[in-house]
Amino acid sequence: MAGEHPDAAGAPEPAPGPAPALLQVRGLNQAYGGSHILRDVSFEARAGEVTVVLGRNGVGKTTLLKSLMGVVPVRSGSVVLGGRDLTRSASYERVRAGIGYVPQGREIFGRLTVEENLRMGLAARPGGTPIPPELFELFPVLQQMLRRRGGDLSGGQQQQLAIARALAAGPALLLLDEPTEGIQPSIIKEIGRVIRLLADRGTMAIVLVEQYYDFAAELADQYLVMERGEVVARGAGADMARDGVRTRLAI
Repeated sequence: MAGEHPDAAGAPEPAPGPAPALLQVRGLNQAYGGSHILRDVSFEARAGEVTVVLGRNGVGKTTLLKSLMGVVPVRSGSVVLGGRDLTRSASYERVRAGIGYVPQGREIFGRLTVEENLRMGLAARPGGTPIPPELFELFPVLQQMLRRRGGDLSGGQQQQLAIARALAAGPALLLLDEPTEGIQPSIIKEIGRVIRLLADRGTMAIVLVEQYYDFAAELADQYLVMERGEVVARGAGADMARDGVRTRLAI
C-alpha cells in the first residue's frame, strides 16, 4: 500500500566493509634540528598485507620507521596501533603493544650467542618465556648455530637472526628496514618467502622499507613512494609496473 515502508526483512544485507587498518599513521612530521625530515606522512597498514615504502637514499624512509618505533620523537601527527594511540609512547611500550622492529644494519649483539640474541627479543615477555619453536621452523639455520656468537655469522645469517629476534615476542606489526641490504641472493629469496608467509597468515601487518625494486614489487600488497620526506605516490602492489614506480626511483 502507498505510504507503507518496504519490508526491511526482505532487503539484502549490505556487504561488510574492509576491516579497520591495524596501523593508522596520520600527518606525521619529524625534524632533526632545523631539518624537516618527515612531512605530513599518512598511511594505513592492514593485517595480512605487506606495505612497501620505497624511495632513494635520504628521503626519510628510515626516519619513518624510527618514528613508528619511538626511537625518535615526532613533532606532530599520530601513530595508532589496534586502536591504541602510541604517538608519545616509549619504544619498550610499543614493543609490549605489539610492534617488532628490524633496523637497518641488523644491529644484533655480536658478542652474544644466537640463543642469547633471541632471548633479548623476549625481554618484554614474562621471565622464563621459551623461545618460540616456530622461529627455527622459519629459519632452520639458527637452530644449528644456537651456541655461535652473532658476530661470527654471515651477513645473511645475521639478518635472519635480526628478523627472528623481532618475531620472538609475537608482534602484530613488523617493521623491516632494508632487509636485503648486503645479503646474498639465496638469503634474499628465503627472507622474501618468510615475509610472504607471515603476511598470508592474516594476523600480522608488515611495513617493509626497501630500495631493491624487484624484491619490493614481488611482496607488495600496497606501496608508498617517498621523496623529500613526503609520500608522493601510493597504490596497489599489483599496479607498481603500470604506475611507473621503477622510473620514479631512478629519477
